[in-house]
Amino acid sequence: MNAEALILRNVRFPGGGGSTTGPITGSGQMLHDVQLLDGQIASITPAGQGAPLHGADSLRTNSLRTDSLDADGRFLVPGLWDHHVHFTQWVIAQRRLDLAATTSAADVLQLVRGALAADPSLSQASAEGAGSGVVGYGFRDGLWPDLPSLSSLDEATGSVPVGLISGDLHCMWLNSALQSRLGVSTDASGLLREADSFAVMDQLQDPAALTPEIYRQTAEAAARRGVVGIVEFENADNISQWPMRTAAGVDSLRVEVSVWPDRLQSALLSGISTGDVLDEQGLVTMGPLKVISDGSLNTRTAWCWDPYPEVDLMHPHSCGMQTVPMDELREVMRQARDGGISAAIHAIGDRANSAVLDAFEALAMPGVIEHAQLLSWADIPRFARLGLTASVQPEHAMDDRDVADAYWAGRTDRAFPLDALTRAGVPLRLGSDAPVSALDPWVAIAAAVSRSRDGRDPWHPEQRLDPATALAAATRGGTGGGSHKLSEGAVADLVLVETDPLAGTDSSAAGLREMGVSATLLGGRLTYDGIS
Repeated sequence: MNAEALILRNVRFPGGGGSTTGPITGSGQMLHDVQLLDGQIASITPAGQGAPLHGADSLRTNSLRTDSLDADGRFLVPGLWDHHVHFTQWVIAQRRLDLAATTSAADVLQLVRGALAADPSLSQASAEGAGSGVVGYGFRDGLWPDLPSLSSLDEATGSVPVGLISGDLHCMWLNSALQSRLGVSTDASGLLREADSFAVMDQLQDPAALTPEIYRQTAEAAARRGVVGIVEFENADNISQWPMRTAAGVDSLRVEVSVWPDRLQSALLSGISTGDVLDEQGLVTMGPLKVISDGSLNTRTAWCWDPYPEVDLMHPHSCGMQTVPMDELREVMRQARDGGISAAIHAIGDRANSAVLDAFEALAMPGVIEHAQLLSWADIPRFARLGLTASVQPEHAMDDRDVADAYWAGRTDRAFPLDALTRAGVPLRLGSDAPVSALDPWVAIAAAVSRSRDGRDPWHPEQRLDPATALAAATRGGTGGGSHKLSEGAVADLVLVETDPLAGTDSSAAGLREMGVSATLLGGRLTYDGIS
């Protein structure tokens, strides 16, 4: 179904309770018809009262074939955005050896041995100097009872090049064969962190395998979860690549693209500013400059005010890593500001957040802090005072809670302080940081509302968000964007879901996490139809 005019019949709006099980009139909630025209919501009327358009719009609608979709009492919500995605990493992570369930170095080595045994051609190809070897993704070594080592990985892998990427993307475990092939070296652990690790990850991609069809399938899978848009933070030539993808049929998502410092000058010379449309379909727009200022908590590279426990205080990174000098950060941010490009700066540790706030303040520059994971209490109101947005990933709190309890003990009341940020008036945006967590906004919403997963007790439940705030933060621009309103004239980026996402409390997190999505519309066009 792809018409210029579409009527969604018998929809309900969230907030009144009920579900689609049983008679749709039994919930006590009024049914509506929503007419879509030219990519916008043209009208909202009580169900069955007919098209309310008048004048030219009415004549235009009557001249078109107007399709209708019976929502049968399903709930209509704004289209969902994932405000932090590494899309290519998400595409390829699903095609790599899955290490997410491992809890030790021994577990990882066992999986790698199994992968090599299952495909003897890998060893033969390596003996002939060919083949790509094994790439795994998803290990988290922060709480392992044993330590990774180069010798143990070499013993398990032999001459087959093997590179294993951590679940937070900030660390890699490489064997000697891969190090030799790529011309890199590690210490006895076999680990690379931060910039050294990122450089290797970039070399492990096979461009020939990254076809438009793979991107299209991945984008359509996101649409099946109600996603209408993403903010792309892949370290790549996003400005050129995404318009080529939409031209090749990857057209089920809106994409706001970022630029990293090494490509900033090219963007500035081309005259591109934040908000500019970059493709013929109008799906790709220019977004912010992206800079990483520190590492991650699981890798113990998040830049903090206090040293990590059991780390030699004389170690140069006992408090984590500052990955870019602050004077360099301010200069690249200034260049972006002067060229009309906004900034989104990665900061996880409390010291990194303080320093990035200082940079924004010195430049009198609005923007976004990505992650805002570990904060000082005094810095929370600064976000609001400086007009900054916190782009957060609530599912990371579920991934990192035990690591935080171990490495940030006594301070975890200000880890992922979502409620405190909200109460301070800080706009929030939700994201996944996919592939670090799944590109599924319902997962982020559930984690924000419950602060729990897998039946565990909530972790710092005082920092939960109410469902309405969490849902708004998962729409375009987050709680400060205003696009979470359903009203006439709004862009018809919409989702039909099976149950009311605002009806429950924190105890409904499982239902939110598994929310049934029936249809997704992008500018009034169905990108997923689970009803017809």
